[in-house]
Amino acid sequence: MRTCHRPPSVPSRVAGWRRRRWRVVSLSALALLTACDPDARGATQVKMHDNAFNAPVVRIPDGAGVIFTNAGRNPHNIVPVDPARWGTAVTRADGAAGADTAAVTSGEKQALTFAGPGVYAYYCSYHGTKEGQGMAGAVIVGDVAYEGAAQGKLAAVDTATGTVRRVPQQHATIQGAVDAAVPGDLILVDSGVYREEVQVTTPALVIRGTDRNAVVVDGEFVRPNGFNVLADGVAIENLTARNHTFNGVFWTGVTGYRGRYLTTYNNGDYGIYAFDATDGLLEDSYASGSPDAGFYIGQCDPCRAVIRRVIAEHNAVGYSGTNSSGDLHILSSVWRFNRGGLVPNSLDTELYPPQHHTTIRGNLIYANQSRTAPGKGLSPLAWGNGVVIGGGRENVVEGNVILDHAGHGVMIAPLIDAHWWPAVGNRVLDNRILGSGRADVSVGGPTSADNCIGPSQGPMTTAPRLLACELLGDSVVQRRGDENDLVPALALAMRMWRLRDPTYPDWRTQPVPPPQPTMPDPIGAPALPAVNVFAGLADELAVAPFPVITDSVVTAYLANASTPTGPRPRLDRAMATLQAWMPLSLARLGAVGILLVAWAVRIRRRTRGSADVQAGHAARRVWRLAAAAVVAWIGLALAVAVRFSAM
Repeated sequence: MRTCHRPPSVPSRVAGWRRRRWRVVSLSALALLTACDPDARGATQVKMHDNAFNAPVVRIPDGAGVIFTNAGRNPHNIVPVDPARWGTAVTRADGAAGADTAAVTSGEKQALTFAGPGVYAYYCSYHGTKEGQGMAGAVIVGDVAYEGAAQGKLAAVDTATGTVRRVPQQHATIQGAVDAAVPGDLILVDSGVYREEVQVTTPALVIRGTDRNAVVVDGEFVRPNGFNVLADGVAIENLTARNHTFNGVFWTGVTGYRGRYLTTYNNGDYGIYAFDATDGLLEDSYASGSPDAGFYIGQCDPCRAVIRRVIAEHNAVGYSGTNSSGDLHILSSVWRFNRGGLVPNSLDTELYPPQHHTTIRGNLIYANQSRTAPGKGLSPLAWGNGVVIGGGRENVVEGNVILDHAGHGVMIAPLIDAHWWPAVGNRVLDNRILGSGRADVSVGGPTSADNCIGPSQGPMTTAPRLLACELLGDSVVQRRGDENDLVPALALAMRMWRLRDPTYPDWRTQPVPPPQPTMPDPIGAPALPAVNVFAGLADELAVAPFPVITDSVVTAYLANASTPTGPRPRLDRAMATLQAWMPLSLARLGAVGILLVAWAVRIRRRTRGSADVQAGHAARRVWRLAAAAVVAWIGLALAVAVRFSAM
């Protein structure tokens, strides 16, 4: 059984009494919030669009769940291909057996739990067939082979066959070349616009364009994915995928993947997406115009994956990683002009929560506060922040340049879904953070703990102000302060209220990106199936040079930093600075409330029946002044939260 991941305790004899002091006086409700359910495992999410399932094939452990959500406008349903099999192994949220084949209308959900290894095929009776045409999918439970196509029975190979299949010279379409190939073949695609969705079920293929900017797979806003990869070891290189209703390039349920020199733009969900996939590399690629994330790696533990030398701009968020954990490295990339920057997070909507152990190093992260980028769902909650660790654990944000954000350079905060996910044991070290609207680093609460905000390259502001740590050797941390800041949580709650009926710019009309660097020698370069990818990168992970534009971006920012921008910037900065010195935390608020009540009781007892009426009036005046100061303190925190809840 998967257990709740707890980081190792951090020794602190000097400052430990400070933490215990506030925790002792916290309200008892805090204990409920900090509780971590050891049985929480999350559930895979499948979206029902018009008219396709996304992802069409998912793999889950025995006994896990799948949540089907209708994200389209039309009604859809879930009809088992083998009703007898589903009736004995599938349970609905209300405890009834089997799937409910009634219509799931827009915005509604159906949650199912699967017990027993096997392949559970299904279809939408309104838009698909029992034979698998149209809107159809499958849930694979346990470690069983998926035989959705004949090629699905084949094994991946780690060496190329030497066979090159040319498109359009030998095969009119990319799909035709994929269907004719065997593991290890190279599919070489010449310049042209290919109006198709490519389904890849043959493992260890290398699909490569001859020109990154001239080989275009166009969804025409009607096809779901540019590439939907369901086989292990597939590499896709040097081409563009645009105008798809779901994703540009999508790997799901695979071991081994590689994406290089890819351009994706104006796709309706994600740009480049690896889900329930391990052992991967995404490099030298570009993503823009996504209403969710430009780059997404989700539901993997350990992921054993690397993202490096990529650019993400004009997306809802540059990178999102729900429950993506373990040996995941995001290096040497540019994240700019998105609504929010990078968001590792823990949610119950995918398997394997909580998220943990992602390293973010050597990146240039700036100006992620766009109001013109598309958006949907909860992604815009990250607006105005460079890095948001939402309910994640033991992540490292180290050696990055992070500048020009309306909210925070780095924000560490808990998340609530079906369960409460505190942010615990994260480290923010040796970054250069400039131009943050409220604070360079915020550790939000309630219940975040043992997060290490270490030395930085230059001055750094934190909220709370006294939150800091020092590294003594490789792993020993000496704590100085351990407060939580409730303002980010208040601001996020207000943003949720603003998201009740949001409108965003249309992802279909986002700017077309300029030409991107093409792959060197795409015709003559050897074909390398994506097998044992992460092991081959082990010697390169320690080196993460900054993107080449870093110095020029910092210089330009510093040259213009003296020019105020935005509404009342000086007032915002003054409010934020004042409030950050005395942060509103649940522990402080509980302690101060208890002290005020105890003080009032003491005054009442001492002045009851006392002949010294003047002394009683004086004591009450002092108490009222103290209470007014507390109200002003809370009001200031609320005012700051309101200012920073704007999107």
